[in-house]
Amino acid sequence: MFSWKKNLHMLWFCQFMVMVGMSAVIPFLPLLVRQLGVTDIKQVSLWSGLIFAGPFFLSFFLAPIWGNLGDKHGRKIMIIRAIIGLACAQFLAAFTQNVTQLFLVRLFQGALSGFIPAAMSLAASNTPEEKTGYALGLLQSASAAGNVFGPFIGGVLFDLIGFRKLFFFVSGLLFLSGLLVLFFVKEENKGNGKSESSTLQNWKAIYTDKTLLYSSIMITAATLGFNFIRPIFVLFVESIKESQESLSTLTGVLFSIMGIFASFSSVMWGGKVKANKIRSNLVIAAGMTGLMYLGQTFIKNEYLLFPTMVVIGLGFGSILPLLFTVITKQTTLANRGGILGVSTSFQTIGNMIGPIIGGLAGGLFGFQFPFVVTALMFFSVSFIAYFFLPKEKAELVSVE
Repeated sequence: MFSWKKNLHMLWFCQFMVMVGMSAVIPFLPLLVRQLGVTDIKQVSLWSGLIFAGPFFLSFFLAPIWGNLGDKHGRKIMIIRAIIGLACAQFLAAFTQNVTQLFLVRLFQGALSGFIPAAMSLAASNTPEEKTGYALGLLQSASAAGNVFGPFIGGVLFDLIGFRKLFFFVSGLLFLSGLLVLFFVKEENKGNGKSESSTLQNWKAIYTDKTLLYSSIMITAATLGFNFIRPIFVLFVESIKESQESLSTLTGVLFSIMGIFASFSSVMWGGKVKANKIRSNLVIAAGMTGLMYLGQTFIKNEYLLFPTMVVIGLGFGSILPLLFTVITKQTTLANRGGILGVSTSFQTIGNMIGPIIGGLAGGLFGFQFPFVVTALMFFSVSFIAYFFLPKEKAELVSVE
């Protein structure tokens, strides 16, 4: 007998393992760029942004197509395809000899992307309608929890065994995740080879529905802000750290602290009772996240970063689950994967543009400037949520 709870928990575990693997590498890309021969600080910052953003160049165009195919032929097969593609990309990355090769591998990774929207679509389509907010919040907590352990494990392994063996480790973890999805995740409401709408119609639906459009814009702003400082964060820590010993480990711990509280926040917001308005929660969460990023520009001691990362985790961990809940409730089962794929493309815009211009800005204007821009992005989310998100669309559903 099909149990949506068991299915959701297994999907949570698989998403957790994927995010552990992916986040084990990301925070240390600037150090990897150095090891691949780039030494000028401005070039390190720029290449870090480009390599970080690499997967998103192609996923922006392909994620809606993968989502639409999931609506037609099933979301589970899309999840497996994406995980195996990620695993192959990490395996190839272990053999790169220069930053150009690494950038090309990251582009290849983006071409086979689409794991997150496929997982969200499968969870939303195989969970009772009244539990959708809970399911999406729980999945977001898997991403946050993966970001807890991933940077810490990656930092330690980067220092101990080097980046090539770290890529092999990530590749193996992803292959294992794909096998778990194949054998243990079930799909009841599978596509029948038809879809109510095409990829183009899904894009039009976003632009003609104000709630979908404003929610997608907020997703872009939040992810752009969050990713604006990621390529240079380890360099920022290096600039204020008295001793350069265990730099990777310290950076990993800071990301993990943020992830712990983001994981807690995702589950908490996803399971809120009726009449708790999404709009007001977004205003508060985005506002306090922006304040913490702004406060980091004044920090001169690495240990003062810890309390700010706690608050950032609590705030940012709630933003995407709330926004994707709004979007899910604005869609039908037949086109949910396609719409989520388009919304993920808005997220991809932030993932793609943020690290490139963030890395460039860090190299040109110093490492404090990107934190100001990040703060402004989250303040803009508060502004849009307050003035443009309709009250009647802004309620969370009980998960009793």
